[in-house]
Amino acid sequence: MIGADLLARELLRHGTDHLFTLCGNGLDQILIACRAAGIRVVDTRNEQAAGYMADAYGRLTGKVGVGAASTGVAHVNALTGMCNAWFDGAPMLLVTGATDSATRGRGNFQDMDSVGLTRPFTKFADWVDRAERIPWAVEQAFSAAVAGRPGPVHLTIPADILRAEVAAPPVPLTGPVNVGNRAATWPDESDVDQAVDLIAHAERPVILAGSGVFYAGAQAGLANLAAELHAPVLVPIWDRGAVERPIPEFVGVVGAASGGPRVLPDADLVLMLGARVDYRVGYLEPPAIAPDAVVIRMDADPAELNQGARPAFGLLGMAPEALAGWVRAMRGRPDTAPWLAECQRRDREFRRRWIEAPAPPAPPMTGRHVTDVVQRVVTDDTVLLVDGGNIGQWFHMAMCDRYPARWLTCGASAVVGWGIPAAGAARAAYPEAPILLVSGDGASTFTIAELECHARQRLPYVCVIADDQAWGIVISGHKRRRSDAVGAELGAIDFAKVAEGFGAIGRRAETPEELEAAIRDGFQADRPVMIHAPIALGGPADEAA
Repeated sequence: MIGADLLARELLRHGTDHLFTLCGNGLDQILIACRAAGIRVVDTRNEQAAGYMADAYGRLTGKVGVGAASTGVAHVNALTGMCNAWFDGAPMLLVTGATDSATRGRGNFQDMDSVGLTRPFTKFADWVDRAERIPWAVEQAFSAAVAGRPGPVHLTIPADILRAEVAAPPVPLTGPVNVGNRAATWPDESDVDQAVDLIAHAERPVILAGSGVFYAGAQAGLANLAAELHAPVLVPIWDRGAVERPIPEFVGVVGAASGGPRVLPDADLVLMLGARVDYRVGYLEPPAIAPDAVVIRMDADPAELNQGARPAFGLLGMAPEALAGWVRAMRGRPDTAPWLAECQRRDREFRRRWIEAPAPPAPPMTGRHVTDVVQRVVTDDTVLLVDGGNIGQWFHMAMCDRYPARWLTCGASAVVGWGIPAAGAARAAYPEAPILLVSGDGASTFTIAELECHARQRLPYVCVIADDQAWGIVISGHKRRRSDAVGAELGAIDFAKVAEGFGAIGRRAETPEELEAAIRDGFQADRPVMIHAPIALGGPADEAA
């Protein structure tokens, strides 16, 4: 056995079934060993795409997505996906190859401090200097990636370590680690009691449900708690799915550029479940919340309880069901049903212009037409990915009556360009599910060459390009500020022909009827299907102005 075989064995033991990569310096032995071990090697045309695929795999499944890159600029390219995982708190591992370690630091081929580059946004990073240390390093990496608030981790393993002969060590007695907080401990009973004392006086409670709910598998507990409290539920825009089915308490996302209903500022109690304090929630400072609002935080990671702002009370452990049970047993609590009804009314009034008013005649279509079609074709089994500025805003304003785990957006980084790689990763994670990517024209061209890789490797999905020939969200912002939009206009691209050139299937749809038919047909294809959908320039923020 050589070091690369040992690495593949450890990855397999920890549940790795796909490795997303671009071949290069130091990777040959890894790729050969992974294929021999039964791990599917998915190759890309850019390390950026490999990083995004590992990130998306982790964000969709809650398991550690694994990518591999060579060193030098290749390593830097792959860091885009790792950076996205860091913003979003997603579990992923980047394995980087390197030239033989004997000449490290002396200017060998692509010599660089690859570990040092990752440290600012990893939970664990290590240079493996002996083949015998590979099992320990992999165990540490996977454990860190899924513990507490998940996040990216990194290992650099030089070529000589991968080639080194090593006696096969026994399989560790501990079981593999790959899914994070699914078995997170419940908060201490006395802590729950104190939190419920604060909840008992609330007349206008609000629940902020963040990615921590998804990674803990606590969506059902969230729904039960919201029902018991009669509390409106908000999800910070781009967080992971916490609302699996439409529930009457869900009143949309908070932090969108297009605004939202006035809910959070009028709350007297803010219950944060696995959510972070940042710009999306106004840093939990007035005027985003009332000066006297009580904040309670629940999180599986102790470091998160005081992140960004100190709450009135913190509960360690992600178990909304624990709170729901206590609330269910309370007597004499204020009637919060009128408050919920008022929030629901505000939400309906806010969305009325996008979900009640008829869409304009088409062609040309608008983002509203695209969203209407997507609503008709998406089922509970569909994996839906949304990549882009204005089209993303249309999605959040007009479509979000739920926010399930199978719907994936950019994440807290607000990056664009990740969608096409992520669609391939979604197919790898869900071999039988319908996969639908809705992307802007600008976002898609970051990684459009990945269509060739996905077509060749039979990773089919449907990709709708909402093409307004612009960075639409930038132009929308300039319009609101009544300033010129410099550098925000794009040229015409025949996306259907581009897709055909990469070996995928290209279609064009100029009406909602054509778009719906093309999507439904595309779900049956054995290759990626790219549907070029020209739309008029403009987003929800323009209509709200």
